[in-house]
Amino acid sequence: MKTIIFIGLNKSGSSREAVKAANNLGYYTVVFTDQEKQIQQRKEYIDVHLLTLLDLSNIEEIKQQIDLLQQLGYEIVIVTSFVANYVHTASLLADHYCGNNLSTEALAIMENKEKTRTFFARESFTPKFEIISKDIQPPFNVTCENLNFPVVVKCASSTGSKDVLYAENMGQLSGNAENLRIKKPNETIIIEEYVHGDQYLVEVLVSNWEVQIGAVIKQEITKGKRFIVTGYGVLAQVPFHIEESVRELIGTIVCRLNFKNGAFHLELRLTESGWKLIEINPRISGGAMNKMIKAAFGYSLVEETLKMLRGENPSLEKITNHYVFTQYVILGRKGVLKKVTGKKRAMATPGVVEVYVKPKSGTYLTPPLSMGHRYAYVIAKGETYDEAQTIAKQAANQLTFHLNKE
Repeated sequence: MKTIIFIGLNKSGSSREAVKAANNLGYYTVVFTDQEKQIQQRKEYIDVHLLTLLDLSNIEEIKQQIDLLQQLGYEIVIVTSFVANYVHTASLLADHYCGNNLSTEALAIMENKEKTRTFFARESFTPKFEIISKDIQPPFNVTCENLNFPVVVKCASSTGSKDVLYAENMGQLSGNAENLRIKKPNETIIIEEYVHGDQYLVEVLVSNWEVQIGAVIKQEITKGKRFIVTGYGVLAQVPFHIEESVRELIGTIVCRLNFKNGAFHLELRLTESGWKLIEINPRISGGAMNKMIKAAFGYSLVEETLKMLRGENPSLEKITNHYVFTQYVILGRKGVLKKVTGKKRAMATPGVVEVYVKPKSGTYLTPPLSMGHRYAYVIAKGETYDEAQTIAKQAANQLTFHLNKE
C-alpha cells in the first residue's frame, strides 16, 4: 500500500489541501500530529486514513512509529510536511526511509531566519541586520551602528508574524528584545531594518533545476501590534520588470542553495534599490493559498508538489487565468463568539469563489497577534485586479462577528 506520511496538519489551509490531493492521487494517507484536539475530532478528518498522536519534537519516537508501519506492510513513498517548522524534520525522515528528492541542508537554512540571513548576508536582496545570540542574556547593550530606525525585532524561528515586533527608537528596541528573550530564552534574536515598499509573495516549485513560478501575489499588510497580511492579490498578468527581476533573484537563491528539487515561497518588498527578501520558507504558504491559486489558474500547487516529491514532472501550466483577491477578516476587540452573520450574503456576491469562517461559537477571539488570529476570508475573482479586490472586500464587509463582552 503506497503511503504518504505527513508530519503535522492544520485543520484547514494548504496542509489540509495536500492531504486531500494525496487522496486524489490514490495514496494511503498517514498524519502524525501533536494536537490532541485533532484526535478528539477524528470524524472531521475523513481524508486522513491513519491519524496518530506523537511528540513531533522527538524524531526517535516518530521513527519508531514509521518502523511499525513498515512492519505492518505499508510502503512509505513520501515523508513530507506542509506545516511550518516540520519541513526539515520530514526531509530528515525521508532521507532515512525513502528516496528523497529534496536537499535537507537547504531546507534547514530556509526554515531558520538566522541561517537564512547569515547565508545570504552578502546578497543585495538581504536587508541590513544584526544578531543577538542565544548566549547573551538581558539587559542587552544593543548597538545598531549599521541600522537606522525603524527596525524589526524577531526570533529566528518565528512564523506567521508571531514574535515579530516593530521598534521606532532605541528604547522600544531594547524593550522588545528583552521581552523576546524572556519569552524565548533559547532563541536567537534578529534585528533588521524595516524595509519600505510594496510587498509580494512568490510561490516557487523547482523540479530537476527547472524553476516554475506558481504565483506572484501582491500583499496588503495591516500594522497593529503585529504585521498581519489581510489581503492577497494573485496577478493574472505580472508586469515584465517584476517577473524578470524576481526570476533573477530566484535563480540566485536556487544556485546558492544547490536547490535541485523542492517548493518554497518568498516574501519580498520592492524598494527604490530593488528587491529585499523579508522571508523565505521551504513550503507553499499556508492559509487559503492553494485555493486562491487554483481559483486563478486552475491547478493545485500542493498536488503538483507531491508529484515532484515522487520524482514525476509537475506542471504549472495555466488552465484558467483570473485575477483573484483574498480578503481576510481580523477583529478590533476581544470577546467570546456568539455567532457570525452575513455568510450567505457574502457568498451570494457575484464573483465570490469561497467564504470561510474559522471559529465556532463559544471561541474566545482577540485582535491579531499572529496570522492565526485571522478569523475568516473571502476569495473572489475578476477580470482585473481592482475588480477582484473590490468584490472580495465588499463581500467580507457582509460578515459580522457577534461577541459577548469579556
